[in-house]
Amino acid sequence: MPASSDDVVDTDARPVLLLLHGGGPGVDAESNWASVRSRLSVRFRCLAPDLLGFGRQIAGVTGIEGPRAWAQARARQVLDLLDRDNLDRVHLVGNSAAGGAAALALLAMAPDRVGRAVVMGGAGTGPLPPSVPFYDDPTEESMRATLGRLVADESVHSELLDELAGIRLRQALRPGAEPAFRSMFADVDDTPPLDLAKIATPVLALHGERDRVSPVEVSERLVDSLPDARLKVVAGAGHWIHVDRPDEFCSLVGEFLSS
Repeated sequence: MPASSDDVVDTDARPVLLLLHGGGPGVDAESNWASVRSRLSVRFRCLAPDLLGFGRQIAGVTGIEGPRAWAQARARQVLDLLDRDNLDRVHLVGNSAAGGAAALALLAMAPDRVGRAVVMGGAGTGPLPPSVPFYDDPTEESMRATLGRLVADESVHSELLDELAGIRLRQALRPGAEPAFRSMFADVDDTPPLDLAKIATPVLALHGERDRVSPVEVSERLVDSLPDARLKVVAGAGHWIHVDRPDEFCSLVGEFLSS
């Protein structure tokens, strides 16, 4: 009997897709990609590591100051993972100011290791927020409010947001999590900025039409700076495109990475 279109193809035949999560307080890879990972796994062999400073990668992370330095450190982390797993070339999806910024840094650092890349929410190329999110009032209520800004309509996702608030609060209060997070927003950063004009990898920038964290103009400027990039504004989606519009997100990612 022939396999149906919903069947997962043989693992060795699937292209490798590295999912790099966002940079909110208490985030980890598992919770960030839960809404879409199983769907993407039909077409891709998905790897989703916790990035430095988050999840299982908090202990012992010191001496990194500023968003560009963190992006470079995470790009090196990803390169080490590729080398460890003997992966010559992968696709990337990078979410927002952690995963998106790390994806761009990796494209500049090792362009031969990446086939195509999708970045979300401006990939951390916009201005720093006026204050460090959450940690000035580290309660479950403030975590819930922080997460609520990531979707277009909180009422649609109230159960998910309530569940995530508890999970991410516990992770945000782990030893070492707060100083690591605060250092990501440090206004002192000796790492040179990326020369985006030298990144030749094909890039799809996704941005939610109703993003309350980063305006669409941030992704517009990013795409204008990259030699081979295009922007797709997802109607009705907030910063968490993959949560607000999971079917459209998976279709856009799959079509771009397979083209």
